[in-house]
Amino acid sequence: MKKIDQTVLETTRYIGLCTLILSALMQAVFLVLGRWDITVLLGNILGGGIAVLNFFLMGLTVQKAVLLEEKEAKTAMKVSQLYRNLMLIAVAVTGIAVSLFNSIAVIIPLFFPRIAISLSGIFKRKEEKN
Repeated sequence: MKKIDQTVLETTRYIGLCTLILSALMQAVFLVLGRWDITVLLGNILGGGIAVLNFFLMGLTVQKAVLLEEKEAKTAMKVSQLYRNLMLIAVAVTGIAVSLFNSIAVIIPLFFPRIAISLSGIFKRKEEKN
């Protein structure tokens, strides 16, 4: 197995930290609304964990794809995206079907990496202006 690129690790750590912070905020919202129970926590752990794993697997695929020819790289990225999307769908269906998890608390964290990426873009633009 090849060494994992430092950029993949650093970016995944950032996504993990943002997911943790956003997960805590989501837990607080459930608590304030009086809707918190253990299924919210378990759903959040499942959704957030899979969201970070999905991002990490994407990073590994990109790391591999940059070493391939263009056509092979496109194929690798498409196959990876297909399997990762199937994983996300399976987690969402599991979160909805299994009463051990709060459905909303499973699905919302799946979007946390996108929010984290958007936030990093905003912070980078502010740094560039200064």
